Amino acid sequence: MITRRGLVGSLGIGAGGLLLSGCDRVAATPAFRRFVDRTDGLTIDFTRLVSKRDALAREYSMADLSPVFRANGTQAPAAPEYRSLAAANFADYRLRVDGLVRHPRSLSLAQLRSLPARTQITRHDCVEGWSAIGRWTGTPLAGLLNSAQLLPAARFIVFHCADDYGASKYYESIDLVDALHPQTILAWGLNGRALPIANGAPLRLRVERQLGYKHAKYVMRVEAVASLAGIGAGKGGYWEDSNDYAWYAGI
Repeated sequence: MITRRGLVGSLGIGAGGLLLSGCDRVAATPAFRRFVDRTDGLTIDFTRLVSKRDALAREYSMADLSPVFRANGTQAPAAPEYRSLAAANFADYRLRVDGLVRHPRSLSLAQLRSLPARTQITRHDCVEGWSAIGRWTGTPLAGLLNSAQLLPAARFIVFHCADDYGASKYYESIDLVDALHPQTILAWGLNGRALPIANGAPLRLRVERQLGYKHAKYVMRVEAVASLAGIGAGKGGYWEDSNDYAWYAGI
């Protein structure tokens, strides 16, 4: 039986799967490029057809927690600025919330922890083929954006991160539907403890209706923008820019 998760995954990451499997000659063809360019639209359209994008992701019980929550991507950013923050247990960390907002904000980790929080036990699905269930605690992104007051022109939220990928910093983006979703949080806790560095400390995005590569780690800045053009290569994220991953990775 083909499940909704399986079909959406095949639409959303089929291009990435071919690249990961080493089909370089296929990936270089014009036909493949046309397929990749259509992937995001197909994924979004199919997700809208079978479910509302504001529907809640499944939440699990404490008994379902994975024994170990595997870390994906960078394990510890090498940037001197990040290492300095980590050495001081992130006491000097500040999250910037800016861009197309009326009231830009700069918040310490202590201030973020003092805000209304949400705890949710959800499943992380990675494009590499593994999954894990974790208990995340953090600040709802909607609350931060509401306090900063988005301007009418804002359409996307960009997450600028501390880890280096080549000559640039890692980044990701989502639209306002996902940004204002009640399960979209900036997590500072995992399984009842402070978020480990390998899992994205001091702050990582949890956008539970999307695949794992959208869950940006080491978030330093949250920027509201009207367009993704001019940010990185303009496709909305590091993996989207460099490996043609789908911008919308809904599951």
